Amino acid sequence: MHKSSILPNNFTFPFLLKSLADSHDFKQGQCLHTHVLKLGHLYDIYVHNSLLNVYASCGRMEFCRQVFDEMPQRDVVSWTMQYAGVVPNHVTMVNALAACANFGALEMGVWIHDFIRRSGWELDVILGTSLIDMYGKCGRIEEGLAVFNSMKEKNTFTWNALIKGLALAKNGKETFGWFKRMEQEGIRVDEVTLVSVLNACSHSGLVDIGRQIFLSLSDGKYGFLPGVKHYACMIDLLARSGYLEDALKCLREMPYEPTKAIWGSLLAGGKTHGNLELSEFAARKLVELEPGNSAYYVLLSNIYAEMGRWNDVEKVRGMMKQRDLKKDLGCSSVEFEPSDQVTQLLAQ
Repeated sequence: MHKSSILPNNFTFPFLLKSLADSHDFKQGQCLHTHVLKLGHLYDIYVHNSLLNVYASCGRMEFCRQVFDEMPQRDVVSWTMQYAGVVPNHVTMVNALAACANFGALEMGVWIHDFIRRSGWELDVILGTSLIDMYGKCGRIEEGLAVFNSMKEKNTFTWNALIKGLALAKNGKETFGWFKRMEQEGIRVDEVTLVSVLNACSHSGLVDIGRQIFLSLSDGKYGFLPGVKHYACMIDLLARSGYLEDALKCLREMPYEPTKAIWGSLLAGGKTHGNLELSEFAARKLVELEPGNSAYYVLLSNIYAEMGRWNDVEKVRGMMKQRDLKKDLGCSSVEFEPSDQVTQLLAQ
């Protein structure tokens, strides 16, 4: 590449530095660090993280600290590599994976998984569950399944991470299949498990399966009764599928106060299936729950407009003006390289 007068770029260096980290080649790592400086790749976070990895793998934490201090920006990987001035351990990696899962930082999560493999660490139940959770929340459930299948030990949290990931992928039948397998293997089903399964049923239109699970839950099969989240999932399932009367019946029988999510499900179900009276009722309840949220007034106003009730449209607008509420602008954000530059687009 050098003989052909082709200069390495910010995509080249991470691969080169990874191979040096694998072989613990400190001297060659320093040579590449010099080239990074000469070619002006100081502001690329992936190059910096790769340098941290080289120095950490060679046990040269003084260099690791120096690179870290000179970084113009840092992410979860940077902090993990530098954590407490030592080479990362299982605890720091679990924390880092949790951060990746919460922020949808897939590339970082893959990098951490690669580090774990290269370090020869065994996937214990905590580390493996953290990886499954990260992949599921980042939309890469196939990788999560591969991690799950490679684990020697699993617990309820591991199964929940997998089932939740499948539910997020809106794969209802596969989610239910893994849920049945969980029961067959004698793994304890908890509240989180059933929320995930009912949520998957809702997004896949599996009404009969959802009813069956909720009935078993209500009958005490799992050792606890339905909570407000289980009711919210069931009402959402029924409203989405057009069983609006059944959804309202479930609402009335529920021993909890309805939440915003529940009223939102009824509002959406009413609009989808042509019951604008139900949507109006739900929108009014949302306004009552959050009188300072302008979005709910806009929803109610739009429903009245759809029904041709223009006097009510004006009343809602008057309420907004009286309470000094304004319609929020639509907003989109676009991130450009370098990654600290974000452009925000507003829609009037």
